[in-house]
Amino acid sequence: MTGTAVLAMGGNALIRESERGTIDEQYANALAMAKSVRSLIRKGWRIIIVHGNGPQVGNLAIQQAESADLVPAQPLFALGAMTQGAVGSLICLALHEVCHEEISGAVSVITHVEVDRTDPAFEHPTKPIGPFFTEAIAKELTETRGWTMVEDSGRGHRRVVPSPVPHAPVEASAINTLIDAGYVVVAAGGGGIPVALESGAYRGVDAVIDKDFAAERLADASGARVLVMVTGVPNVKINFGTPEEETVYNLTTSEAATHLADGQFPPGSMGPKISAAVQFVEGAPVEKNRFAAITTPELVYATVDNAHGAIQGHRGTKIKPDKSTKTSQHGDQEQDQGKSA
Repeated sequence: MTGTAVLAMGGNALIRESERGTIDEQYANALAMAKSVRSLIRKGWRIIIVHGNGPQVGNLAIQQAESADLVPAQPLFALGAMTQGAVGSLICLALHEVCHEEISGAVSVITHVEVDRTDPAFEHPTKPIGPFFTEAIAKELTETRGWTMVEDSGRGHRRVVPSPVPHAPVEASAINTLIDAGYVVVAAGGGGIPVALESGAYRGVDAVIDKDFAAERLADASGARVLVMVTGVPNVKINFGTPEEETVYNLTTSEAATHLADGQFPPGSMGPKISAAVQFVEGAPVEKNRFAAITTPELVYATVDNAHGAIQGHRGTKIKPDKSTKTSQHGDQEQDQGKSA
């Protein structure tokens, strides 16, 4: 069985940890994603790609601040729109290069996502954007620019901004029309441009929506069967960074929720992916056969199309409903009634 698959590609999947983020580096990573997309298209999947923009929008904010004496700095929601255009173009070019005539085309849709201005997230910034800084530089940025800076997973300090809960993607209907016409669609880039409805009109809001939660909202609105969080690591791990660290290939939604509640998945990294996966899978009846996955660009196809020979260690992590399958965290999937996932 196939259907629509939403691939949520993190900004860090385009700019790997060891990379500076040059356009050539980002394009090479986009090509890896495009090859997985081509494999899925050949199996009949319809594809929507949602990309993150944490590194890109943070870098752009620094450029804006540094040149403020020459040109007016733009608000954060406008920077989100800029990264939608830049990263969306990059991904579309990679899709055209890899897929050629196998697709009707690749279209990047500037996407607005509605949020609530009363969301408590505006009082408690949590979304990391931009590069890592030393503690001394982070303190200086706090004092000179008023940025909120936090230590991030032992790798340095990063700026954090409000990340409100996304509601409906404003352009969902247009995106579905393009999918029905056979296009690969890039949408809700960076989690979408956050907007709030005020006096009958949408107004931009300074925030960055978590792209995993935005992808879940878009996947639900498009009737997708699969939501894949594409990131820089091939699998979910429990007890990360300890001698008891283990790779997890299969999770039920209840197992995932339990690990999340136990603090296994930090809110600044794997936490939102697990939360979005659980929300997506549990958002439809079991007979809809929804599932979610978390993996790298190179392993997207092997993870989604597991029935075609992907083995333990050569695919990512799958999250499925409690009642539809029997799972082992560290073994491969046992299919109901012998049917493939």
